[in-house]
Amino acid sequence: MATPNYSYEKRQKELAKKRKKEDKLKRKGEGKPDDEAAEDGVQGSDAATDGQPGMPPAESAS
Repeated sequence: MATPNYSYEKRQKELAKKRKKEDKLKRKGEGKPDDEAAEDGVQGSDAATDGQPGMPPAESAS
């Protein structure tokens, strides 16, 4: 059985963390990503309310 290569795993984690940090800084520098995320969240919650019990489906309401 092969032994785990911990140094490789550590390096991959460090690279992933660095990449994530760079992406975050890039998004932050572009403007207001929070506003866009909030709009997407609102649209997603509207779609979720269509399937709630007690609410008629949008298709059959026509």
